[in-house]
Amino acid sequence: MNVLLIDDDIELSELLTEYLSSHEFNITACHRGDTGLEQALAQNYDVILLDVMLPGLDGFEVLKQLRQSKLTPVIMLTAKGEDFDRIFGLELGADDYLAKPFNHRELLARVKAITRRIENIQQMHRNAIIEENGIRLTPHTREAFAAEQKIELTGTEFEILFLLLNNQGEIVSKETISEQVLGRKLAAFDRSIDMHVSNIRKKIAEHIEQEKIKTVRGAGYILLGN
Repeated sequence: MNVLLIDDDIELSELLTEYLSSHEFNITACHRGDTGLEQALAQNYDVILLDVMLPGLDGFEVLKQLRQSKLTPVIMLTAKGEDFDRIFGLELGADDYLAKPFNHRELLARVKAITRRIENIQQMHRNAIIEENGIRLTPHTREAFAAEQKIELTGTEFEILFLLLNNQGEIVSKETISEQVLGRKLAAFDRSIDMHVSNIRKKIAEHIEQEKIKTVRGAGYILLGN
């Protein structure tokens, strides 16, 4: 798996490169936002690790420009306690976030979770087309359509919608979404699932007026039928 690390902390970058390389990941490191964006657009990576505070372009601007043409999974590296950074990153299309300082094993687990679920969903549903109530997903190509119009979903958004679609008419808890999609238990005050679902709703609403995903307070989310 090829990982792009964009972080201006050279010492940390060297440590992460050594650590992830020992687990059979190929690491490319950039220390500026502008050069990191150029690298991300020039080549295909399986995961991008993106710091928020960067020279050249900050991490938010890098992500914003990246999402105009690529849906590469992105894990934002945020300052501990900076809830705004996490929420804003998710709104812009980040797949997950990790607060600094973090345990290297936790980062490895997040990276593996993203790469594993992409492989699994493609292998398990290689020839499947899942369609329900105006929404269609093709897992192998990771394409999504609303009212026959293509919508661009990040990997995490695709997998959340895939899970809801496969459980259409049933409540899916945030805990289930976090464990099955993000590969981790839902932490207290973690709003990542809410933000991902909000992004999905907005993209579907551009083509379908009827509400498709309902929030069941205290329970989770449900994909509505006709």
